[in-house]
Amino acid sequence: MDPKNGSSFTGFILLGFSDRPQLERVLFVVLLIFYLLTLLGNTGIIALSRLDPHLQTPMYFFLSNLSFLDLCYTTSTVPQLLVDLRGPDKSISFAGCVAQLFVSLWLGSTECILLGVMAFDRYAAVCRPLHYTVIMHPRLCALMASASWFIGFVNSSLHTVLIFLVPLCGRNKIDHFFCEIPPLLKLACVDTTVYESELFSVSVMILLIPVALITFSYGQIVRVVLAIKSASGQRKAFGTCGSHLTVVSLFYGTGIYIYLQPSNNYSQDQGKFISLFYTIVTPMVNPVIYTLRNKDVMGAMRKVLCRGYDSR
Repeated sequence: MDPKNGSSFTGFILLGFSDRPQLERVLFVVLLIFYLLTLLGNTGIIALSRLDPHLQTPMYFFLSNLSFLDLCYTTSTVPQLLVDLRGPDKSISFAGCVAQLFVSLWLGSTECILLGVMAFDRYAAVCRPLHYTVIMHPRLCALMASASWFIGFVNSSLHTVLIFLVPLCGRNKIDHFFCEIPPLLKLACVDTTVYESELFSVSVMILLIPVALITFSYGQIVRVVLAIKSASGQRKAFGTCGSHLTVVSLFYGTGIYIYLQPSNNYSQDQGKFISLFYTIVTPMVNPVIYTLRNKDVMGAMRKVLCRGYDSR
């Protein structure tokens, strides 16, 4: 942070939903339930992928990564939000704000890349079924997952450093429920046009390159599926890919709205509710979307539950 911001600067105040005290009480209950369901659902996906040998495949390897990522992503923002909703003290230390921004950016960027990788996995499974095990070799899967985390880390490091070099001139009231780039930029007391242009360029790469890969992968999948004469084969292919496409739509739709629109069009109120959607709602529904009508996961769940019941 620029020293001109003041040597006595100690932290920020997250205004969140403080202008709607009645909404705060409702949000606390709803978000607490959503957070517990997120922990339960994503932990369950990770556990099942580890416990059932039939789920130790590339698809569930990437799904486990996504579940772990969603657990961390939600935990980086929601506990702080729950504390703020329940009490008058809505402050966050400078170090806490830096850490929150860094972690949320890291995990959000990683998810962008990982969803593109998962689309490639579905492309290989549907369009190259005979070569699938060769293409999606465990080493390649580990390399692609690691690359997703590394690219997210580099992107987050760059933006976190840059955003806290912007002079704030003592302004510390963030009109949001967590430290995120658009509301932090609103605190700047200098022209941020250059930084916003850099942010837009990087966001285009992080968001739209995976979207292009996803679009290509699913274009090829649709072409192959339509050529399948078996109705059951078509249903199976669309079923496994439809889950991923639903998650992609939910995540990228909100991310593009927040990071690819001009700052003068950014609405603080809309930004808060859309951020709620991708920080808590999407991570909560991901396990439901991936397990709904998924016979492999449901079968693994029944086996684990039966095993636990028989051991009593």
